[in-house]
Amino acid sequence: MKSRLANFLFYFLIVFNVFVIAQEKTFNVWSGKIPDAIDNPAVKETTVVETGIERVKFVTNPTLTAFLPPKEKSNGAAVIICPGGSYIRLSISQEGYEVAKWFNENGVAAFVLKYRLPSDLIMKNKSIGPLQDIQESIRIVRRNAKEWGIHPDKIGVVGFSAGGHLASTAATHFNDKVYDSDTTSARPSFAVLIYPVISCIGKYIHVGSVVALLGKNPDEKLLEAFSNQLMVTKDTPPAFLACSQDDKTVPFINSVNYFLAMKEYNVPGELHVYEKGGHGYSLAKNGGSESSWPEACKKWLKQRGLL
Repeated sequence: MKSRLANFLFYFLIVFNVFVIAQEKTFNVWSGKIPDAIDNPAVKETTVVETGIERVKFVTNPTLTAFLPPKEKSNGAAVIICPGGSYIRLSISQEGYEVAKWFNENGVAAFVLKYRLPSDLIMKNKSIGPLQDIQESIRIVRRNAKEWGIHPDKIGVVGFSAGGHLASTAATHFNDKVYDSDTTSARPSFAVLIYPVISCIGKYIHVGSVVALLGKNPDEKLLEAFSNQLMVTKDTPPAFLACSQDDKTVPFINSVNYFLAMKEYNVPGELHVYEKGGHGYSLAKNGGSESSWPEACKKWLKQRGLL
């Protein structure tokens, strides 16, 4: 374990030196063997560009792409961004890189997570593969907080759609031991959830995401465990949620139920339900009322002392 930790520290100190020069860098989440991975040469990562959006499928090697603001602009906060895509693809440019640049403009360090998409072909237990990646990503940023000018208590998660499910899973399952790790906390300091998938039970689910993550006939207890509105406790981090009433892909009730669970446990948070917007609008630059969510989020972060 000590040898593994030493390797991590050495590796990320090297990465930091590169960051000083480049401000933007991609590196592997795992320095050695990926936990519970199945080696399958037949599964190869692919990237396609559709309607100007870069999408990634069949991710086998998760990475973090770091966007660090200039030192004079940095406020010490950081986010790990989980793009959406029904757990079968990642809308990595629209819900990843573009969002990271917006956070940078506001002095926040941003790390876009290209997480493994659940698959029995490359994972012994596909339900926890993405959670392993987000937990280790939080730990990486927290381990290297000092070197990267980040406050260890200001590290949050951001997620869109199925990425919102992963981010809310990180916020509610941070104590789950899903791989052999050191004692660095995997608890996010806050969460930003945009039109998120939250539940795996009931009539308001997004079927594609649930099937991709848990399979076609999962056990009822597994469905409940990944219905994150049921996993909220007093230790769940504060959250900002935004969604649209006319979302035909992921019903807005997902966000409402998570917010109500937070209120039950006195977890601070804010919920914005817009009349229109549909789904998949990321930073929402079309001028509709949902386009106000980034500014509302900025004010919420400032109110919480994160900006």
